[in-house]
Amino acid sequence: MSNHKIEIRRSNVEKILLGAEKVFAEKGFAGTAMADIAAEVELPRSNLHYYFSTKTELYNAVLLGLLEVWKQDALCFETYDDPRLVLSSYIRAKMTHSRTRPYGSKVWADEIIHGAPTLGLTLDASLYDWAKMKEAKIRQWVADKRILPVEPSSVLFMIWASTQHYADFDHQVNIINEHQPLSDIQFERAIHSVTSIILRGIGLEP
Repeated sequence: MSNHKIEIRRSNVEKILLGAEKVFAEKGFAGTAMADIAAEVELPRSNLHYYFSTKTELYNAVLLGLLEVWKQDALCFETYDDPRLVLSSYIRAKMTHSRTRPYGSKVWADEIIHGAPTLGLTLDASLYDWAKMKEAKIRQWVADKRILPVEPSSVLFMIWASTQHYADFDHQVNIINEHQPLSDIQFERAIHSVTSIILRGIGLEP
């Protein structure tokens, strides 16, 4: 396959996955038809089936792609050692994706709320070891007295809940914000507020 064809394939797959995020978020898995996604991405339905033969295959690809995004957001745990820098970077990455990929966050939340019926054991294998590595780093910070004694999993849960709220419950956020989406300045303030609250809760200054 030529480089040009490879690039076309990559571009089409990315376009389909992003479009599918939106449709799945708005209609749910059961309420979505492949024709809905084809219309969203403005591709013939036959083209869609060329890349993804079934709706389940496409849905699974969307979820696994999102899992990889979440993992990329957490690379700071491996790159840095300073807890302030690691957690500030992680929160900003998560908040940014809540703003740029809100549909993806909603699809992920719906899958998890229903007990991961599609991902199943794939989620267990992918999420468990990944999360335990992050917990181990937080536990080491506690042991080194670099942060206050905290339950590592609770820190992760709090970050996930706080940051993904801006995507999963954006309608609620907009209502409180005079029925308007947060401006760039307001969202930056939100990142600062979430970061400050979490860091101060473990004994660090932002």
